Amino acid sequence: MPADTAAQILVDGLVKRFGAFVAVDGVSFGVARGEIMGFLGPNGAGKSTLIRILCGLLRPNAGRALVAGIDVTKDPDAVRQRIGYMSQKFSLYNTLSVIENLRFFGGVYGVPRDQLEQRIRFAVDMAGLAGRETSLVATLAGGWKQRLALGAAILHRPAILFLDEPTSGVDPESRRRFWDLIHTLGAEGVSVLVSTHYMDEAEYCNRVALITRGRLIALGTPHELRRRSLGAELLAIEREGIVNAIELVEKAPGVHDVAVFGNALHALVDDAATRAPALVAYLAAHGIAGAIARRIEPTMEDTFVHLVGAAAKARGEAA
Repeated sequence: MPADTAAQILVDGLVKRFGAFVAVDGVSFGVARGEIMGFLGPNGAGKSTLIRILCGLLRPNAGRALVAGIDVTKDPDAVRQRIGYMSQKFSLYNTLSVIENLRFFGGVYGVPRDQLEQRIRFAVDMAGLAGRETSLVATLAGGWKQRLALGAAILHRPAILFLDEPTSGVDPESRRRFWDLIHTLGAEGVSVLVSTHYMDEAEYCNRVALITRGRLIALGTPHELRRRSLGAELLAIEREGIVNAIELVEKAPGVHDVAVFGNALHALVDDAATRAPALVAYLAAHGIAGAIARRIEPTMEDTFVHLVGAAAKARGEAA
């Protein structure tokens, strides 16, 4: 975290168990004021459990978490008064209108009466629903619903915002607009912790925490994770049916790891300039002529697949 920026969230060795199942396994990190921290991982990785602990909704089995300087275990009610929270499931009332929902949540959050109408107007404008204040929420498109839910979550102007997979099931254009709103909040000093399983959304965050099976396996800026975590160069190998040759490519000299990406293979190699032509020749010698191998820049998906695989191998498990 930037040294001159006050930390809004501090997590140290957090553990959460459900019986014998460990949902959060020794996680530690911090989120600075105005920082957008993304938690990236597959469904069931522990992202939602972690957010619920930080919101004071679940009690951890071990470790410590401070939100706005408050210990979430000792005073969860005080934490909830200082945060905004948006769950992965749509959280507004479909049978109420836009304005009725906002007035209800304004009352829940204790927004002063002399400020409520101004805050409601901000939420309506942010969601792009001006002129549709009396429309039932059930009639709104998914993207509008999510922006409205975000507006409701920040009616009380919290300094910290937790978003649990807020764009799940939303079309790409609406997702991008939603992220524009998140960046606006970050620029205003709001600390945002957002979980997602969309790899491209990691690029919108200041820093990204990769989590799988309850464990934090990498933490850094998207640029840092892409460039440093792989520890090698990346080749895309393309040819019709090339994905069926993955075991052959794995055995090629200089190849560290291989994964299927669409109709191509992505191979981690020690030196792309020399290994690209060598791989083409290697495949041809094994009866697979006409392949193309070219160096590419790693994506967050490449990074995540590699790190998850490496973590699984370290534990002696399947990825």
